[in-house]
Amino acid sequence: MRFVRLNLFSLTLVSTLLLAGCLDVNSSDEAKDDRSVGQLNFHGISGLSYQTQSQSGEVTEEGKFKYYPGETLTFWVGDLRIAQDVPAQEFVTLMEFLPEVRAQLTNAAADETGLTTHKITEQALLENSAQQNLIRFILALNWTSELPRGQRIDIRQRVIDQLNAILPTVEGGVDFNIPQNEFANRDSENLSPANQIISQICFHPEDDERCDTPPTLAEIENADPVPDDPTLIEEDKIYKEDLQAKRSRILLAKRYVDQIKLDAAKSYMTGELNGITTVISNRYYLDAYVANHLASDTDIKTIKIRPIDGSADISDLDALSTRPNDVVLHSTSWQEAEVEYFVAGNPEGESELLVSFRPEDTYRWIKKQLRVIIE
Repeated sequence: MRFVRLNLFSLTLVSTLLLAGCLDVNSSDEAKDDRSVGQLNFHGISGLSYQTQSQSGEVTEEGKFKYYPGETLTFWVGDLRIAQDVPAQEFVTLMEFLPEVRAQLTNAAADETGLTTHKITEQALLENSAQQNLIRFILALNWTSELPRGQRIDIRQRVIDQLNAILPTVEGGVDFNIPQNEFANRDSENLSPANQIISQICFHPEDDERCDTPPTLAEIENADPVPDDPTLIEEDKIYKEDLQAKRSRILLAKRYVDQIKLDAAKSYMTGELNGITTVISNRYYLDAYVANHLASDTDIKTIKIRPIDGSADISDLDALSTRPNDVVLHSTSWQEAEVEYFVAGNPEGESELLVSFRPEDTYRWIKKQLRVIIE
């Protein structure tokens, strides 16, 4: 058997670079801290406060928090509690905020090849109405109106201060479990609680005109129009047209939950979920990515899953051969983190061994592959 081996140094470097922005702890004080460091989403969510059984605090600008293994988390945005009893772990996403969604994340499914994966379940759960309400609400609190693809969700203190001032006036609070059309309703006669909050927050500096109370229709109606004769226009006078324009600017600056489109919210969350999977995936490799065997060599071969650092810590393992007539899958062992196979085809035959495994302490399945060439 001849293996073409991976460059371990390159893998280590890639993994280190991918993790650098997520979980790096730089200061000497942090280095002495025996608490674990977790992160909200892949790119982070700032502006939230949290509490565990042992501590409370604010997440960092990058969305990091601290915890001891076995603890659970409660999260707030300002005075509004948005999650509780969330298991503390290295990565926590908005998918873990709702208990009914969190409970189903461990339900793996088979992909188009028949290999076990978590991604089908993730995508199905992104259709959950309450989950979509939560994602859209959090995205609506982001400082800019653009979706933060490749960036953290930035919930600023100015937004939190306004939310806290508005919250006592919202009857019943925010319920993510109501139907989407009710959650995002912006009918002026029946504005949803979520939109009562979002629409009253000004996402501009405090002295920006768009943060003013808009002129009423009565004020506009009672104002004088701009004179037809330009010589009669008074520079310091506010005319009807001025008030109309100001009202339009203020109302157009208002934000509502339904402005966060469902497909855009799902696309954003999919990117965050895939980013975490990539980080975890880069911590493991197969001890070869190409194997060449003579057709006459029908002995059982072994391919192992290896971690960049430490032990493999595998909780489950699945594998298949894409061309079982050429390469036969013999057995798998999650305990040993290995797959056994043997060749059965003729020279010039080949197959891909697809390996899917679930590391400990995550519901995510990692996919690797070995190309087997028969000589």
